[in-house]
Amino acid sequence: MEKVPGDGDMEQRERADQLSEEEKGMIQDTWGRVYENCEDVGVSVLIRFFVNFPSAKQYFSQFRDMEDAEEMERSLQLRKHAQRVMNAINSVVENLQDPDKVSSILALVGKAHAVKHKVEPMYF
Repeated sequence: MEKVPGDGDMEQRERADQLSEEEKGMIQDTWGRVYENCEDVGVSVLIRFFVNFPSAKQYFSQFRDMEDAEEMERSLQLRKHAQRVMNAINSVVENLQDPDKVSSILALVGKAHAVKHKVEPMYF
């Protein structure tokens, strides 16, 4: 791990090998099938995340106190956030051919979580 220069003591993993063109194609093909049902998939992913990491709910006032997965599944706010998450992932997948664009997207998402929402890096 290496220290990232900037505002805090955040560490960054070393870059892995770049994806091959074949790997990028497989990711995009697979993601296309997942993204067809992005709202339901996104909701399922967020619910699983909150079940496995309940302390992460502290950053979401609108569903912080929800304990039941069925209640979370019915939450309009959770559905909206799930859609945003899936759209962000989609932007990354669509731009796998452009590493600078992918880095830019991820930097924006990371900065929003860290600065605007005050989320600890371990959650994103």
